[in-house]
Amino acid sequence: MRLKVEFTTEPFDLEEAPAHAVAAREVIGAAKLDTVDVGPFGNTAEGGADEVLTAVDALLRRSLEAGATRISLQVNVIGEGE
Repeated sequence: MRLKVEFTTEPFDLEEAPAHAVAAREVIGAAKLDTVDVGPFGNTAEGGADEVLTAVDALLRRSLEAGATRISLQVNVIGEGE
């Protein structure tokens, strides 16, 4: 199964990326995902179910540890094949 995750971390800071946003981006960037798109107001990544779910777990933990007060995410099934 293939999944797509979309996420944002808060609180926002328009002057510079907060530590929780940097942590989330580092997790997603280091994960073994097929597609990663990082932006100032939202981020997406795609890959196999195990890889996406492992990355989401790490993203939640690291972002909260780095000061996130809210993390919004959505996970969608985008295909059945690996």
